[in-house]
Amino acid sequence: MENNLLSEAINLTMFGMGFVFLFLALMVIITNLMSIIISKIDPPLSFAQSTISNNSVEIDKKTRTIIEAAIKLHVKK
Repeated sequence: MENNLLSEAINLTMFGMGFVFLFLALMVIITNLMSIIISKIDPPLSFAQSTISNNSVEIDKKTRTIIEAAIKLHVKK
């Protein structure tokens, strides 16, 4: 009786660990495939393109002073 119970516990443990391992391995493979597909469809922007678009935003004087004051308060802490 006790041998049978131990055998069933080991069997259930192995099936559970095997299922988790297969699920995680499958998830890694699918994630890598999605990454490859997305990089082929939409290539990443270069750093130069992203900085040009970010610098073109105009900030008025009042907003600039508010941002500078907030940064100064944050640095003091």
